[in-house]
Amino acid sequence: MSEKTRAPVRVLVVDDEFDVLDAYRQIFTGSDELAGAARRRQLAAKLFEGTDNAPVRDRAPVRVAFDADYCGSAEEAVAAVRAALDTARPYAIVFLDMRMPPGRDGIWAAGEIRKLDAAVEIAICTAYSDVDPGDIGGRVPPEDKLSYLQKPFHPHEIRQMAIALASKWRAERHITRLAYFDSLTGLPNREHIHGRLRSALQQQGPGGPLVGLLYIDLDNFKRINDTLGHGVGDEVLVVVAGRLRDTLRLGTGIVPDEVATDRPGDIGRLGGDEFMIVLPEIASSEDAGRVADRIIGALQVPMKLSQHTVVVTPSIGIAIAPTDGADAESLLRHADLAMYFAKRRWPGTFAYFDASMNEGALQRYTLEEQLRGALERGELSLHYQPQIDMQTGDIAGMEALLRWTNESLGVVPPNDFIPVAESAGLIIPIGDWVLRTACAQARRWLDEGLGLKRMAVNVAAQQFAMPGFAALLADILETSGLPAAMLELEITESMVMTDEARAGKMLAELHELGVTVAIDDFGTGYSNFQRLRRLNIDRLKMDRSFVRELGGESDDRAIAAAIISMAKSLNVDVVAEGVESFPQLRFLQDHYCAEAQGFLLSRALPAGEARLLLERAGAHFDASLTQRIKRLVT
Repeated sequence: MSEKTRAPVRVLVVDDEFDVLDAYRQIFTGSDELAGAARRRQLAAKLFEGTDNAPVRDRAPVRVAFDADYCGSAEEAVAAVRAALDTARPYAIVFLDMRMPPGRDGIWAAGEIRKLDAAVEIAICTAYSDVDPGDIGGRVPPEDKLSYLQKPFHPHEIRQMAIALASKWRAERHITRLAYFDSLTGLPNREHIHGRLRSALQQQGPGGPLVGLLYIDLDNFKRINDTLGHGVGDEVLVVVAGRLRDTLRLGTGIVPDEVATDRPGDIGRLGGDEFMIVLPEIASSEDAGRVADRIIGALQVPMKLSQHTVVVTPSIGIAIAPTDGADAESLLRHADLAMYFAKRRWPGTFAYFDASMNEGALQRYTLEEQLRGALERGELSLHYQPQIDMQTGDIAGMEALLRWTNESLGVVPPNDFIPVAESAGLIIPIGDWVLRTACAQARRWLDEGLGLKRMAVNVAAQQFAMPGFAALLADILETSGLPAAMLELEITESMVMTDEARAGKMLAELHELGVTVAIDDFGTGYSNFQRLRRLNIDRLKMDRSFVRELGGESDDRAIAAAIISMAKSLNVDVVAEGVESFPQLRFLQDHYCAEAQGFLLSRALPAGEARLLLERAGAHFDASLTQRIKRLVT
């Protein structure tokens, strides 16, 4: 960029003599009005070694624009620098007179200015030869950002020094921005915001204001990247950064007025879709909660991007110093834990750190560490639970269920390790292994003539969102040799309803392959029959929460009956999950539920025991339906 097109150089001139300030003003405005007046000539002789050597009319044309402010005391200079920083218009250079009686001197001002702005270039100007630049540099570090001018000096000297120092300041500022600011959002990056947190903690005194830390993660952001592309994801991050800035500037009394939450260093992007906010001076933890509430409200407003409208919600963890940690590392770790707790409990909310979260985090870390090598160590296995045809008593299908047995942890319940696999990004390779293993086992049973009709496999949301999922499935079917019609994929309501258009396209691709699709845990989400019908669903699995009370007189009986009846009218079969008693079984039989599975009928069995069950199912005998079911599962 040429000098002519650059923004004006911000300069602050500090001197207690009005005529000296006026002379600086002539230099930085490029005016030719210095010549002519005797007072001007006397001033030039005082400052610029005589008028003969430095005629004002001979000055070079102004190629660099300056935006200069002027003040007459050290105290005014410090206030001017503070105001410039508060309005995000920092000075590049400060020209400071050494002695300004009767107030504070230039050295005091230089020290205070350096505390406020470590980047500004300071030029000390003095007519006294007894001033030691080395001594001044030691008192106002760093020495390489401190210059020294001996009066009298030439106007060219002032102007060229200003240009040189401004160029140095701009270069350092650019390097600093590259090193400490996120290039996409313009927010401070991880290193910078961590430094801001450490600084806030160091300034925290005993019994003084608290320091609050907010750790923000965007819910389901990966799905935006996977389905709409990383370009849209970047747009979302830019909008989020802008809303965070605007929200923290609002004030509105929610945070005490003395809390400077609108300083750029208080917001940072940690990477990906994670952000961090430091509240350096709050009166109570409730203040941090009110800020978090305000952020959630601002971010969940629909974002109108260049080609899409998307909605994101943040999960926020809050940690307060010194209660939740006195150092930056502890506070960050605890805020991160609280964020994960909020996300698991209910996305789009915030949670305060609690000491009990550490125990859960340690358990989760141990599970994740062990799970990472589980596939390679052969610790994962599939068990198979039969789905019984309620009209014939035959086995309608087998559901493949994942199991994990670890040498140090023992048998780990699926409800414990599957969420860890999903959050740690391990569910994709594990899910691939499950599909391949289940299809290969079904093919072996089919080759043995065991009469297996269907193999059902659960699909995780991350698998379903994969752009090449249908192609991967086609490869698995071809490799295993299993007929596509024998494979049924079980997906949850939320996976379908989060993005109906994409889900509809994916389901069409799956049906084109010939596989069937069942909605798992039906009734716990927010779908309805007509919407599901439009998406061409083959089967509904009624959630066990509705089946649990079927033996009594609860409202669940009416709900279960309605689900079965409406599904039948739409030509969709229903599988009842969690059948554990004969009263439940009789209710389902009486209402012509198509299929059932649960501990009453059979637990999930290892492959060898499941094979024996299929053999028993193949032995025909005459008996009532209930007797056939009893003989099959005992």
